[in-house]
Amino acid sequence: MNAHQDNNPLHGITLERMLTDLVDYWGWDELARQIPLNCFKHEPSIKSSLSFLRRTPWARTEVEGFYAYCLRHYSANARR
Repeated sequence: MNAHQDNNPLHGITLERMLTDLVDYWGWDELARQIPLNCFKHEPSIKSSLSFLRRTPWARTEVEGFYAYCLRHYSANARR
């Protein structure tokens, strides 16, 4: 495996999986507060949000960053 990818916590996780995990944990309303994107605020759905995120690199970066933060933060708390 590529050494660069060994250190990437998002390697192998699809955008759909990230979004589904975030919605399952936070719900649409809280997710929209955490990441203020219209695709999360107005008639949100996995399908429409994925469509927006796939064609909007800066928004996808926001979601990936928040997901990575959640992985670090919540896995650290689980170890306590």
